[in-house]
Amino acid sequence: MGVSRVFDIARRSLSAYRQALDVTSHNVVNASNKDYTRQQVVFASEKSEMVGGIMWGTGVKLTEVLRVRDNLTDVQIRTTNQKYYGSNKQSELIGQIEQIYSEPSELGLSNLISKFFNSWQELSVTPNSIPLRHSVIQAAQQLSSKSKSINEYLSTVKTDIRTEFAQKVNTLNQNLKEVQQLNAQIFEYSMKGAAPNELIDRRDLLIDELSKLANINVTYDSANSASISIGGIHAVDRFISIEFAPSEANGELTVKSVSGQASAMLNGGELFAYADVYTNKIPKYTGLLDNIMTTLIDSVNGVHSKGYTIGATPQTGIDFFSGYNSGELLINDDILRDPRNIAISADGTGGNGALSIQLAELSSKKLIEGSTLLESYSALISEIGNEKSAASYSAESNKIVLDKLDEQKASYSGVSIDEEMTNIIKFQRSYDASAKLVKIADEMLQTIINMV
Repeated sequence: MGVSRVFDIARRSLSAYRQALDVTSHNVVNASNKDYTRQQVVFASEKSEMVGGIMWGTGVKLTEVLRVRDNLTDVQIRTTNQKYYGSNKQSELIGQIEQIYSEPSELGLSNLISKFFNSWQELSVTPNSIPLRHSVIQAAQQLSSKSKSINEYLSTVKTDIRTEFAQKVNTLNQNLKEVQQLNAQIFEYSMKGAAPNELIDRRDLLIDELSKLANINVTYDSANSASISIGGIHAVDRFISIEFAPSEANGELTVKSVSGQASAMLNGGELFAYADVYTNKIPKYTGLLDNIMTTLIDSVNGVHSKGYTIGATPQTGIDFFSGYNSGELLINDDILRDPRNIAISADGTGGNGALSIQLAELSSKKLIEGSTLLESYSALISEIGNEKSAASYSAESNKIVLDKLDEQKASYSGVSIDEEMTNIIKFQRSYDASAKLVKIADEMLQTIINMV
């Protein structure tokens, strides 16, 4: 019985250390896999047996293969992901909008507004000059063209945002569906006593990806199934995963559950950035520019309509601009056909250009809440720049935090080749010792047989 016990202990030891070598080898080959979590074997003594009034040990066993993971770091990474990816995407989108305005440059709206009012100043010197009147019309057309192009580009950005938003929602749905499938598989393997570590790694990766898209909340039940809510809406657990769809109504872009039509309260991640720029920032920028342009039109028409045209029969009550449509300043068709219909004579006499001076002076008048047109436009450009800077600063700050957390995660959960090689040597020697124990038991058995 003693020799058989030695055989049994050696057999169990060989099996335990072979499995330990398998786990360590698996760690080594995944050393460059950043999404892999280092695994660690846990040994324990086999249950002792009572024989002849004495407790005899029965060897060693491998009880568990643990994932070396710091849950607190995971939570911090996912929280920071929401902040970083939301801010970074906002910075990117606002940067695209900032480039549309072409400021500061000769092609910028600021320069074109100045050029428009300067053309009136030049006309005041020679009021009856047809070439100078053409210059006024040309300056107005350039101003109109730039304003229209800004609105068109902003509209294009909104279209692009809707497209990209829909693609991100599709990715969100795919990830949620896979998380639900992994939850079911992890539960099934766990009930069989297996350690589905690779499945959990994959699920953690998907949860990290979800945290880049939106603000999520993750909890785990006793079966290690992950339950995730997105923007306050329960999205997935072991049994179900709901589907989301993009929604646009009254200028507001959001995400709704397909079944309940509840809107997710987004406040982080790339989806929030898209929705915020689409719903709030672009309409604000457009509204401010529209206010500047309509104020310019009203103030110019207010002066111009009091003047008289030149010609045989001077006319008055003529507006220089006929309206404003989607960023385009519409110039009076009569003026476009005949520049003599520009009305700058204060009394209807030829050579009088008094109103041209008044029109030029509009550039320095406080027309919008105590600010000139150019000051209001500069405030708009500054606001866009400040919001981009704020988003960039937030992104940079959170990126620093995220990098530190990734380093912390790698140091804790990543594979150290030196450590694993040490384990390989240790387990290999333990395996060799177990093999020698088998040999010794065999020699003992042979001795007993020869004695018979």
